[in-house]
Amino acid sequence: MLCIRAFRGGCRGREAPHPLPKVMKKLLTGSWDNELPKIKRGNASWSGSQQVLDKNNSNVASEDYIMESDENLSHEKHGPVWAWNEWDPLEEVIVGNVNGATVPPFTVEVKANTYAKHWEFFRKHGGTSFPEGYLKKANAEIEEFCNILKHEGVEVKRPDNMDFSQVYQTPDFESCGMYAAMPRDILLVIGDEIIEAPMAWRSRFFEYRAYRSLIKEYFKGGAMWTTAPKPQMADELYDQVYPIRSVEDRHRLAANGQFVTTEFEPCFDAADFMRAGRDVFVQRSQVTNYMGIEWMRRHLEKKGIRLHTLSFKDPNPMHIDATFNIIGPGMVLSNPDRPCHQIEMFKNAGWDVIHPPNPLISDDHPLWMSSKWLSMNVLMLDPKRVIVQSTETSIRKLFESLGIECIPVNILHANSLGGGFHCWTCDIRRNGELESYL
Repeated sequence: MLCIRAFRGGCRGREAPHPLPKVMKKLLTGSWDNELPKIKRGNASWSGSQQVLDKNNSNVASEDYIMESDENLSHEKHGPVWAWNEWDPLEEVIVGNVNGATVPPFTVEVKANTYAKHWEFFRKHGGTSFPEGYLKKANAEIEEFCNILKHEGVEVKRPDNMDFSQVYQTPDFESCGMYAAMPRDILLVIGDEIIEAPMAWRSRFFEYRAYRSLIKEYFKGGAMWTTAPKPQMADELYDQVYPIRSVEDRHRLAANGQFVTTEFEPCFDAADFMRAGRDVFVQRSQVTNYMGIEWMRRHLEKKGIRLHTLSFKDPNPMHIDATFNIIGPGMVLSNPDRPCHQIEMFKNAGWDVIHPPNPLISDDHPLWMSSKWLSMNVLMLDPKRVIVQSTETSIRKLFESLGIECIPVNILHANSLGGGFHCWTCDIRRNGELESYL
């Protein structure tokens, strides 16, 4: 396929190749009579071959021309929100930010989702800002990540800034906030619908406010907007005496199906869901309960979407995308340390189950709310391009062996706040259609 590239004022990333519209192929081959589209430049519009090509050099006269071809109309065709899976060509994404990021108070749900070596950090710093040095470095990394996404042809949106250190009170609890760094945790796009998740941490109760201006913009543009039932987060939602003191406790409790969240009311984090067209996968975790899963099952079945509950040998289940990350049609990264109990379902369907190599991140790098397996928490730009942590050379080699081009980006300090590339983003628009892969 003939492709063109247009560079504007230098490039810190790489500009994505864009397919040449069919009408331009006709222009370049001479078979274009009576088939010219309407051309726009600024506020003016006109037709005619003399305005399309510079006859002296047979090149496009200006990058300011916009060709209204079929290939460039996916936004208009589907609306501002459109994504069915994790790998179709990415067109628009929300990327989180670190502004106002606050360490959550050391509550029972935070304790259950973090490791003992970090508990003193939460006890000491809960309600205050994350370490300034890490925030500064994380911010620089995420800004560069956004820049690279733009140069790869992706439109980038950001949440509003908020002061998450502000203390708020409901009839059931009092807390400060946390951050708007991980849009994947709170927002889930299924087709033309954007769903706000009823997250389980009290410190994240008002996190949705950072995204409301964006969601209202999508709604005005024609997107469906659903907010799942907002939880009360009363004491009854949590096992207040959850007996977690060691790694052994974690394994025993997880194996017995005991979690810090109860079935008092529906709750779930959007990051516990993984999309593959007509099939969506979810896990029961410390932040997603069976009532939340059932609410989503009933909601999605109206779209003809099948929701499958998976389970893993995981002592601390919270968010599925560093355990089971689907990277293409019939292709999944499955964490070798957290095997899936239902993996035969995928093998029997002919899927490639790929075990990523062990992470290379050093043991002394602080990961306050996540594990080293953020190495597999990658973002697919399309089936043949992936954004991956630059220092994780082993998984980069794995992707290259699969014929997938790696775009290395460094967000090591951003990892410390609790997520990798998949966590730091919510894909708003991918160019593809609803299909069945299972």
